[in-house]
Amino acid sequence: MPNAEVLLSRRLILAGGLILPIAPRLALAATPRNLSFAVFRNNSHIGEHHIAFAGDGAAVTATTDAIMTVKIGPVPVFRYHHHAVETRRDGLFATLETATTTNGKAERVEAERTDGAVRVDCATGKAVLAANVNPLTHWNPRIFDGPMFNPQTGKMMKVRVSRETTTRWAIRGEVEMDDTYDETGAWLAAKAKADDGSTIEYRRL
Repeated sequence: MPNAEVLLSRRLILAGGLILPIAPRLALAATPRNLSFAVFRNNSHIGEHHIAFAGDGAAVTATTDAIMTVKIGPVPVFRYHHHAVETRRDGLFATLETATTTNGKAERVEAERTDGAVRVDCATGKAVLAANVNPLTHWNPRIFDGPMFNPQTGKMMKVRVSRETTTRWAIRGEVEMDDTYDETGAWLAAKAKADDGSTIEYRRL
């Protein structure tokens, strides 16, 4: 029986990346519509991921809640809750606050674009990142225009991204994940490979 700690890892959920070579050009609506996903591990339902949007074209706030539980029989062996509030102004990343609990371990991240940089405060300390970084929160394909950081840990991560089709991007490296968007640029689906070889899938509700 595999250790419960490796059933889901940060490679599966909301992990980010470093410098990306291809920039998608999908046009997003002024205010994106709310998104809900069912999350599956090897075709077994383990949770849901919801994103609620508010604001207008000039300022959009995305509030995310992802809740997942993995069980062996009736016994929960993995519990995960990620809450995030992200704001974007004039299409650019502005602020992010996240709170994540993984098997009882709590993590928090605060990030803000200011003074020509993105300043991050997280469990490992404070950091000043380049002005063009984005958190890998997946719902907005414009994040692939430049470097990204992990919204759960606040750290830059090393990945590469390639545009597989007009609507699908493959993320490889510390994260093994494919993100798919519809013709408007709205997040449609995701598929990831876990450390233990299992497959995680996001399916729109």
